[in-house]
Amino acid sequence: MPLLRSLLCIALLGVSSAASPASAVFAGGCFWCMEAAYQGVPGVNEVVSGFSGGTHPNPTYSGAHDGHYEVVEVRYDPQQVSFADLLDIYWANVDPFDGGGQFCDRGESYRPAVFVETAAERELAEVSLNTVRAMFPGREIAAPILERATFFPVEEYHQDYYLKNPVRYRYYRWGCGRDRRLDEVWEGTEIRARAKALAPANKH
Repeated sequence: MPLLRSLLCIALLGVSSAASPASAVFAGGCFWCMEAAYQGVPGVNEVVSGFSGGTHPNPTYSGAHDGHYEVVEVRYDPQQVSFADLLDIYWANVDPFDGGGQFCDRGESYRPAVFVETAAERELAEVSLNTVRAMFPGREIAAPILERATFFPVEEYHQDYYLKNPVRYRYYRWGCGRDRRLDEVWEGTEIRARAKALAPANKH
């Protein structure tokens, strides 16, 4: 199965031996937590927190960010990690049934979504979404696939927050019940197993 997934990504994305760096954008609630989920994954070069998907021309954390999602931009080497791999990590770190926010964070900024830029990315995202739907028959998956929009990095203070403020971050994550809910949804699933295999040293 991993080989088939890799071949599918190569066929759809046209990855060659001289592949250029790529990027992907995901909304999964608090961008501090999503940043932590991707940092340290082999092949991920950088993860940047920010906003996307809204109408405000200059969104900031402390100011207006009308309609925007909190997102992370994952900059990666497609020779080492595929877009399909990044999707596995995404699903394993969100509550796919909650379209009104994520965990204790409520409101439009915290809605989940996968952003795609090309037809190939959309096809891979649809395959991934359908896999999740098949795992939970009869339940609505509330994370849509959206067209990629302008990405606005958030203020520097919020970049790598989980590294700069580890005690506050861990307390926030625990208090929000994020890991308890993720265990409820994903424990024992293939998606979680694949995500853990991709990031064995990730402690969040």
